[in-house]
Amino acid sequence: MSLVNSSARNLGELGEIGPIAFGMWRFTSTDVDASVALVEAALDNGMNLIDTADVYGLDWNGTGFGTVEENLGAVLRQAPGLRDRMVLATKGGIRPPVPYDSSPAGITAACEDSLRRLGVETIDLYQIHRPDMYTHPADLAAALSALRDAGKIRAVGVSNHTPAQTEALAAHLPFPVVTDQPEFSVMHLDPMRDGTFDACMRTGRLPIVWSPLAGGRVISGEGMPDALATALDAIGERESVDRATVALAFVLAHPSAPVAIIGTQRPERIAAAAAAFGVTLDRADVYTLVQASEGVPLP
Repeated sequence: MSLVNSSARNLGELGEIGPIAFGMWRFTSTDVDASVALVEAALDNGMNLIDTADVYGLDWNGTGFGTVEENLGAVLRQAPGLRDRMVLATKGGIRPPVPYDSSPAGITAACEDSLRRLGVETIDLYQIHRPDMYTHPADLAAALSALRDAGKIRAVGVSNHTPAQTEALAAHLPFPVVTDQPEFSVMHLDPMRDGTFDACMRTGRLPIVWSPLAGGRVISGEGMPDALATALDAIGERESVDRATVALAFVLAHPSAPVAIIGTQRPERIAAAAAAFGVTLDRADVYTLVQASEGVPLP
């Protein structure tokens, strides 16, 4: 029996989302027609969680802070029917060059600016992008509660937080932290080791992982241990898929039921991602990949 979990994930009042999400870090094109087609391709392939952030656009050929949200806003103006098909997620709390500001005034302004750029009345999932260690979680919780009470956000998550930081925020909220967005891939196994996935399984929080292909290094092989490349290729040959598909299946195999965010800007690659659902990975496979990634045998 394969460990790969291709079922829909439950996000409570936000409903169900697909096991693969569409991430917008690279969504920097100003060609609105092409951008509409890309979002439609994601939605048509079951990627109904659309994940962006206010800071996206500062890099990856972007033209500045907020420009990716503006691009998505242009898509929604041209094709407003797409809004009802998606769970819209964005993130705030990074304010270059500070670099972080999750103070009540800071996070309220960030959220309201995101709403304006996106051209929507409500953000479905608002995530704190990185922890502001100089804001008390009770103060942040009060601001998030006010935003939710005002109908500006529906649910709250975190990104790049330690389990302790997440629990500190959760302790002050009158509603749950529903998502946790860490980096996770066959080349970056920290959430399995640092308690992030354990906390998700304990609380029912959904992990939504970024960079499941290690920023493309799974495909290029850059910095990849030879043993890991060999193991991925061997499974790929057995399953008649490429290395990237095996790596995506590996992410979907963890029992915390992660959602994998992919950021390809090619509709054909969006469609091809579904091949991961058909990959069979058993315990021998996943532990082979873990040991090859870490370079040491498990005790």
